[in-house]
Amino acid sequence: MAILIIAEHEGGAVASATLNTVAAAAQIGGDIHVLVAGSGVGAVAEASAKIAGVAKVLVADNAAYAHQLPENVARLVTAIVVDQQVIYSHVLAPATANGKNILPRVAAALDVDQISEIITVESPDTFKRPIYAGNAIATVQSSAAVKVITVRATGFDAVAAVGGSAHIEQLAAAHDAGLSSFVSEALAKSDRPELTAAKIVVSGGRGMQNGDNFKHLYSLADKLGAGVGASRAAVDAGFVPNDMQVGQTGKIVAPQLYIAVGISGAIQHLAGMKDSKVIVAINKDEEAPIFQVADYGLVADLFEAVPELEQAL
Repeated sequence: MAILIIAEHEGGAVASATLNTVAAAAQIGGDIHVLVAGSGVGAVAEASAKIAGVAKVLVADNAAYAHQLPENVARLVTAIVVDQQVIYSHVLAPATANGKNILPRVAAALDVDQISEIITVESPDTFKRPIYAGNAIATVQSSAAVKVITVRATGFDAVAAVGGSAHIEQLAAAHDAGLSSFVSEALAKSDRPELTAAKIVVSGGRGMQNGDNFKHLYSLADKLGAGVGASRAAVDAGFVPNDMQVGQTGKIVAPQLYIAVGISGAIQHLAGMKDSKVIVAINKDEEAPIFQVADYGLVADLFEAVPELEQAL
């Protein structure tokens, strides 16, 4: 029995979420195989082979997978599982945009249920996952022959990216479903760390009043080497782009330090950051729900407190 993991990668590098997913697979038990699908992914395959605990790396290097179109990758994954050269008991992927796009298609093709965003492995067939915006944790048991699972990266400590020596196997088959084609992408460029990988995150909410005032957070973040996020209220108000949103319908983060500025703390936002190691809240409303989860709270006008904090740094 073996576990197949769909590697998350971008720009020729393995994404950190893949390391968290390997950690989840290690807790399930069994041989861990990593699938690297893409075009020109030799470096990603080599890096994947070095991940601790990985026994084999399957490489599908073909133009059909150049942009990881879910219709194409899902057909590839399904074919690998159905092929039966190796009996896979589990198929895992990080709960990223790609993972959430690919695995439901795989589950449908295999006619099994999918288990989404697990945070704990109880046994090979039993898992815990958050529901109701993280206000409750469901324990889910699956009797499916192949368990199709997305993994919430913040629930598992990443394995080491070095130390492994997995065998690399090339896959010749190409699966172009012909249902979609890549048009273009616009990448946001920033010198600051990406939100889900940042060790420190500074986020602003509706209390920032407008987009121009986010300059205070950018300046603070630059001194801390932090990523900058926002609540859904700030995004919906047009203060910042939606790729900065932290929360249930945004990005799930669990940095070492999370600084919430002018954020009231709606449950949808808390669901995306409450696993942070240390939470600091700055809000002039002492009744704001954010203070219920904060390790440190400062009741103050953010337009006075943030510049003072920056000066102190």
